[in-house]
Amino acid sequence: MTRESSDDLDHVGAVSEALSDLGLTPVLVGGMALVILGSRRVTHDFDFVIARPDDRLNDVIAVFYDRGLELASRVNDVGDVVATIDSRRVAVRRLRIDAPVRAYFFNPATRLRVDLLFDFPILAAELMKTATTMKVRSQVLRVASERDLLRLKRIAAAARSLAGDAQDIAFLEARRKRSTLGS
Repeated sequence: MTRESSDDLDHVGAVSEALSDLGLTPVLVGGMALVILGSRRVTHDFDFVIARPDDRLNDVIAVFYDRGLELASRVNDVGDVVATIDSRRVAVRRLRIDAPVRAYFFNPATRLRVDLLFDFPILAAELMKTATTMKVRSQVLRVASERDLLRLKRIAAAARSLAGDAQDIAFLEARRKRSTLGS
């Protein structure tokens, strides 16, 4: 892990801890969860599922903006953030009005991206039941179970049909098969 990615992990760990302090314990899903499990996948963002924070939205925005991450206002066709909202108040209003199922936060200086999925596509409480607490370097993160990661990848693959999703599914199925054979 490079110095930059180690710094990113420290920032993400601080975000995760702050969200947990708000009672919104995030569950890591997506590519970075697979990397932690040993996948060779290349990814640069962290995806977390949390409960919809309607009554804590100001606090959630503060968690990100206090750490230099701003709400993405525009994402291009390949998913890169091309514009952010630098005002916390505007970010809160935007999320209240739009009520999206996901929000992207981005640090323009470091290029760190953290995506929040609000009870989507699986409820955070359901994911928490089988999530594993893992220590990655000095950070403690809740990671979705392999079974749930596979469910999420299948949902994603059905919605968007990306080659990466098929590779992720194959990785998770191979891990499940190895763990079954080892039992």
